[in-house]
Amino acid sequence: MKRYYFISEDLDELDRIEAELETAGLVAPQIHVLSRDDAGVTSHEHLHEVEAVMRTDVVRSMKRGAVVGLIAAPLVLVGAYFSGLPESWTWIPFICLAIVVLGFCTWEGGFLGIQEPHYQFKQFEKELDAGRHLFFVDMHDKQKDVLDEVISRYPKLIFAGEAKATAAWFVRAHHKFRSFMEAMP
Repeated sequence: MKRYYFISEDLDELDRIEAELETAGLVAPQIHVLSRDDAGVTSHEHLHEVEAVMRTDVVRSMKRGAVVGLIAAPLVLVGAYFSGLPESWTWIPFICLAIVVLGFCTWEGGFLGIQEPHYQFKQFEKELDAGRHLFFVDMHDKQKDVLDEVISRYPKLIFAGEAKATAAWFVRAHHKFRSFMEAMP
């Protein structure tokens, strides 16, 4: 899947575009709007804002923290082995410490990442600060014709690039979860 970015100054126009894309067969988890005007986005029926956790770099930073933890945890065990302490105290405290080190590194990575904008959105900070809105669509190559057709009717929409998209299995799972939640009483 690929992600296609567009810049717009008009939320009403983005609402119409999203409605047309959904009518053409795209599902809501494929289409998002990132804006500093959260109230404006939520006031439009079809617009789907980017979830708070995805606005930050928390997921990627947690992965990095986990990698550091996976390196540090065995070092705790190796240090314990060479110190000879497990022979008199048992291995349990050192195994627990290694688990705590892994958890702490993962948590600290997430803590640092939640303070940073998502790495894919950093390039659009000036546009967002200027009051514009970032509209992006995750799609398969076979759906690109639908996007091109709809976008061609909106000349004010500015193409802003493309990037790697969210995994297709995640988009499907998110769509099924949303459908389930809407069907529940």
